Amino acid sequence: MGDGEAKTRTGRTEIRGNMTQSRTFKTTWGWVTVTASNKGVTAIDLSFSGRASESRSAGDDPAGAIVEEAMRQLRAYLDGARREFSLPVDWSAGSTFQRKVWRAITKIPYGRLRSYQWVALRVGGKQYARAVGMALGANPVPIVVPCHRIVAHDGSLGGFSCGLPLKRRLLKLEGTLDQLLS
Repeated sequence: MGDGEAKTRTGRTEIRGNMTQSRTFKTTWGWVTVTASNKGVTAIDLSFSGRASESRSAGDDPAGAIVEEAMRQLRAYLDGARREFSLPVDWSAGSTFQRKVWRAITKIPYGRLRSYQWVALRVGGKQYARAVGMALGANPVPIVVPCHRIVAHDGSLGGFSCGLPLKRRLLKLEGTLDQLLS
C-alpha cells in the first residue's frame, strides 16, 4: 500500500434479513467505521480509535458500494474539501419521532447552527426541545446527519453523543465555533 492509501477492515453482517457491510478506515482525524445496508448508511462510529487491517470490499454488493462512497465523502469532509453529503441513509433504526428529527436536521446547511428549539418547532412544537436532544443523542449517522450543528437556545454548546471536544472540532472545521458563547 502506498502512503496515500488507507488501510481498512471490512465486515459483513446480516441483521433482520438485511445484509450490512462495515469498513474501518483511516482519516486525517483518526479511524472511522462506516456501516451500510443495501438501503443506505446505517452507522458511523467516530471514536477515532482502533486499528484496521488490509482487506477488499465485496464485489457488486450494494451495501459495499455505499460504504465505499461514504468513506470517500467522509474523508473529503474531514479534510475540509466537502460541505454536503449525497449518501443514502437507511432510516430504519429509531422511532418515528427520531427519524423525523434526523430528517429535519439534514436540511441544516454547512456553516450554520440551529437550536434544539428550532428543530422542535419543525417536528411538533417548542415543548419537544428535550425530546429532540434525546433523538439527536441516538443519531447513528453523525456528520452525515449533522447533529453537531445543533446548539442550546442560549448559544452554549449543548451536547453531542461523540463528545464535546469532537463537536467543537467539527464546528471549528465549519467555521461556526466562534459564533457560540464562551
